[in-house]
Amino acid sequence: MRSIVGDLLLLRLADGASEPMNKRLYRGIREAILDGSIAADSRLPATRDLAAELGIARNTVVHVYSQLLAEGYTRSRQGNGTFVNASVPDSYLASGRRARQAQQAPSRPALSPRGAAIVDGVSASPYQWGAFMPGVPDLTEFPHKKFGRIFSALWRNPAPDLLTYSYGGGLPALREALAQHLALTRSIDCDPEQIIITEGSHQAIDLTTRILGEAGETAWVEDPGYWGARTILQANGLRTVHLPVDEEGMRVPDAVDTPPRFIFVTPSHQYPLGPVMSLARRRQLLAVARQCGSWIIEDDYDSEFRFSGRPIASLLGLESDAPVIYMGTFSKTLYPGLRVGYLVLPKTLTAAFQAAHAELYREGHLMTHAALATFISEGHYAAHIRRMRMLYGRRRAMLVNLIERRLGPDWLHRDASMAGLHLVLTLPADMDDLRVVEVARSKGVLTRALSRYYVNEEGRRPGLLLGYACVPEHDIARKFEVLLESLAEVARPAVRAGATAGV
Repeated sequence: MRSIVGDLLLLRLADGASEPMNKRLYRGIREAILDGSIAADSRLPATRDLAAELGIARNTVVHVYSQLLAEGYTRSRQGNGTFVNASVPDSYLASGRRARQAQQAPSRPALSPRGAAIVDGVSASPYQWGAFMPGVPDLTEFPHKKFGRIFSALWRNPAPDLLTYSYGGGLPALREALAQHLALTRSIDCDPEQIIITEGSHQAIDLTTRILGEAGETAWVEDPGYWGARTILQANGLRTVHLPVDEEGMRVPDAVDTPPRFIFVTPSHQYPLGPVMSLARRRQLLAVARQCGSWIIEDDYDSEFRFSGRPIASLLGLESDAPVIYMGTFSKTLYPGLRVGYLVLPKTLTAAFQAAHAELYREGHLMTHAALATFISEGHYAAHIRRMRMLYGRRRAMLVNLIERRLGPDWLHRDASMAGLHLVLTLPADMDDLRVVEVARSKGVLTRALSRYYVNEEGRRPGLLLGYACVPEHDIARKFEVLLESLAEVARPAVRAGATAGV
């Protein structure tokens, strides 16, 4: 079997065929190291193996390796092989060349207004794991061995139709398993054909708004609300109207001037504040949607993790023939990197969505679908959710206890429900939650600022989203102490400034 380095060098050795082989090989390896094609600290193939791959004498390779070693491009240890140095002699020269090239390079075309708006408004964090990052499950508790055995069994003799493109909204076996699961857990009565498998919620929102919406139409969203939904709606040309959230969920206007095409809500566990939409508000929302000809996009965020009381019924399951498109994912119940979500559609839309999904996104990942279908049908998925619900409930109780003892009950957001993977810590009105996030991150603690989720200034309040799901019990108290230090560090300058102003 050829190595990646061998394939790379075969291409480079074709240049300068009139030169001796040792010079061409030396230049090929050296330039590959300098331009990063062969990464720092990577291991070069053994001299015998590389000679066989390139069809040249081993002595030629030995000579070139010796020269690279003498010049400081590589390092070698007896019995361990030859490795690329992290710092090579030409690094300063190379950086100088890159700087000159950057100065001489023509300027790139400017981003489109839509592209600039997306980039300027980025809220996605490069940090996705650790205390107290919200929205992240405990990835260490995922039953890797069970899921791995299912995958291994499929790969031992994979069916060809699982390795090609897909059409129809996902593997039928997964849609069948999901339909049964949703009927039991969310009171959703649907046929498997009404389900479209997507690559997470972002693709689901994008598909829905592309197929059912037009640029210039209006979408109602929660304020504060999920930034990802807002970004996709706006990127698809929709005008977003940001409606405030109270203890009953999204506040629906008494009078509707411009009927919305879409109403995006998280009724089972509002993101980020946490309240559950009341039954009266749900019925009001459904009535407005019917009257205006709107589609409700129901993001059933965190509905699986309720720690007290009965499960909350979905909007889709509340009324027959409801104008609701239901959306869910496995990101919180299994792991975010799985990138599997789903839509439940009215029967009249299924054929159009299946065709559009295949046309826009070129479906695949059917082996993952097959493994997930088996995982659900054999009962592992339901068992995992039950186990995680108990685990997350304990962690939430520990964090709540710490907040109430160290800060006081008023620091817990009043709308918080006994559900989900995070809670909201309210901060004094004059405290900069963005600064707290920055200080905490420098100390190794991750969180998100509540103020970033608001669009309207009215009602905006500082706070922190504290995810407890991915924090082991033995680490919660220690990480919370670090968070308290960060709060104190941000509060001290404000106290000093106030004292100076008073003087």
